[in-house]
Amino acid sequence: MSMVIEQRCYRGFKGESWKGSIDVQDFIHHNVTPYTGDAFFLVGPSARTRTLWEKCRNLLKEESKRGGVYSIANHQITGITAFQPGYIDRDLEIIVGLQTDEPLKRAVNPFGGIRMAVKACQQYGAELDPEIVKIFTTYRTTHNEGVFRVYTDEIKKLRHHGIITGLPDAYGRGRVMGDYRRVSLYGVDRLIEAKEQDLNAPDLLAITDEEIIRLREEVRQQIRALQELKEMAASYGYNISRPAENGREAVQWLYFAYLAAIKGQNGAAMSLGRVSTFLDKAGHPGCTRFRDGYHKP
Repeated sequence: MSMVIEQRCYRGFKGESWKGSIDVQDFIHHNVTPYTGDAFFLVGPSARTRTLWEKCRNLLKEESKRGGVYSIANHQITGITAFQPGYIDRDLEIIVGLQTDEPLKRAVNPFGGIRMAVKACQQYGAELDPEIVKIFTTYRTTHNEGVFRVYTDEIKKLRHHGIITGLPDAYGRGRVMGDYRRVSLYGVDRLIEAKEQDLNAPDLLAITDEEIIRLREEVRQQIRALQELKEMAASYGYNISRPAENGREAVQWLYFAYLAAIKGQNGAAMSLGRVSTFLDKAGHPGCTRFRDGYHKP
């Protein structure tokens, strides 16, 4: 990140360590002061928000009439950049971003298990694209299939009789909690730079065993995901290569990061994490740098 961008984005913030390395905790330590006052600065929802929420309520009612699912993208595999930008009402939205290109359209994620994806579609009257089924049956090993391949006969019997539960049969997920604040604070280009430095760290340069090979591949995947995150944000008209410069951008950048995570992960256990302290600093009335652009009409 150039010195000019750093001076513009970080003006008014204290501390130096968090600027030299990716360290959100250090940023919070130097810049957040606990607020013990009243709620004088809080206001209710705007007319625009109420109108937008009414549109959502109507969509949810229609979804209920359709049996619990509004629509399914059964001819496409989910991914960070798999869909064109989606909006509820583009003219009303301040913070944008949907998992697919339409409100309430469900994405299909067959990476955890193809049988699970097929049954989910059938449950709501849709058929998963046969080409997708073929790919994830013939060419691609899903998470569940890979797990069952390594089960012993004893484990299979214990699982069949319910003695052992919780094994990943149609449950290809764990709890995922990413630090989405990093995108707001540093911008994607800086995060990619840090990942590239990880690849050149002495511990990873000597490719001596399977663990290091796997780790290097995972870091490469992280870099690719960050590049796709930037591409997704650009499709909505935002340049998240740089840090956020105001409160509105801080929320939008953080949300894009979370949105990319839920687009790419399999399962519902996706936690946003503790972001309130960070965003309080971003949008608190006492912080004029981030307040600019935060309270738009």
